[in-house]
Amino acid sequence: MKAVVLAAGEGTRLRPLTEDKPKGMVEIDGQPILTHCFDQLVELGADELIVVVGYLKERIIDHYGDEYEGVPITYTHQREQKGLAHALLSVEEHIDDDFMLMLGDNVFQANLDDVVRRQQEDRADAAFLVEEVPWEEASRYGVCDTNKYGEITDVVEKPDDPPSNLVMTGFYTFSPAIFHACKLVQPSNRGEYEISEAIDLLIRSGRTIDAIGLEGWRIDVGYPEDREEAEERLQAAAEA
Repeated sequence: MKAVVLAAGEGTRLRPLTEDKPKGMVEIDGQPILTHCFDQLVELGADELIVVVGYLKERIIDHYGDEYEGVPITYTHQREQKGLAHALLSVEEHIDDDFMLMLGDNVFQANLDDVVRRQQEDRADAAFLVEEVPWEEASRYGVCDTNKYGEITDVVEKPDDPPSNLVMTGFYTFSPAIFHACKLVQPSNRGEYEISEAIDLLIRSGRTIDAIGLEGWRIDVGYPEDREEAEERLQAAAEA
């Protein structure tokens, strides 16, 4: 299964750490965030890494080259940062089957293999890791509703009044149907093409999307304090 990593972001909230490097190259515990992502995707069996680059892309390309741990890397370029659905469309020509998607600013110590396994069962058109967060934090994320079978029934991006405290994390599996949905997405109030809107379109078209509860932890590295927390957790895990 191929793995797509979205790493085009500028990381303005991480400044000054991102003044001379893209967000994915910010180091945590001595390694760029992307190295942590690649390690996990290779462990999950990725046979190709497709990396979407943009801001200061040369820093990523020069560092990793055309393969990682024997797994080939293909780069695509998101020329303007217009949202995750927009970024995902840049890889469409390279995908012909189910694939993994990881946001290149997330650090995981979690049950990612459960998501991949669910996709391989051919029961769902997509699956992704979800976690419960404090209600006051839910508006920072894509918020989900599920039915009694654990299927996603609704997704809304960064709502002012969240319908639940169950949110999407940065790891997904999709069939190629997601690309058609991404093409139908309209810009949000933020002016971005949101992945949550594409997922909602899949749901409304009758596709099945499964939610897999997070076991372990993940950190979305959006601010300097997130980087510090991720580093502390990784070091604690290494010492355990």
